[in-house]
Amino acid sequence: MSATPESTVANPEQLIADLQRQLAECRTELTQRTAERDEALEQQTATAEVLQVINSSPGDLTPVFEMLLERAHRLCGIAFGALQLEEAGKFRSVAARGLGGGLADLLREPFEPVPGSPPRRLIDGERIVHVADLAGERAAAGRTE
Repeated sequence: MSATPESTVANPEQLIADLQRQLAECRTELTQRTAERDEALEQQTATAEVLQVINSSPGDLTPVFEMLLERAHRLCGIAFGALQLEEAGKFRSVAARGLGGGLADLLREPFEPVPGSPPRRLIDGERIVHVADLAGERAAAGRTE
């Protein structure tokens, strides 16, 4: 009785091709799972850093908001933005990154969003509002300010 099946001995090229295909599939899966692991680890690290800031600044949420925004920017690979809170139908910025001082100051002032604007859409129930082109968004709403 032979230790290797007859079909393997009869067609070694097919065996090699099958093994190479399986190896390529394993490498692809390993790469994908490694990327998923790295992303999960990065998110866990960011969460731990935010929790550490929360613990070290009881009562003062400013450092927490700034840390949240910084970690969101890092995780998403974005250069600028603001974290805004909604209170009684008005929005105000509680943290800003990469914005000019004048704009950052302006966003700290509470404002009531106009109908159809991204903040208004959030208040009206949309879970996510993505604005790729603010000028185009304003033009579509018929505003130029």
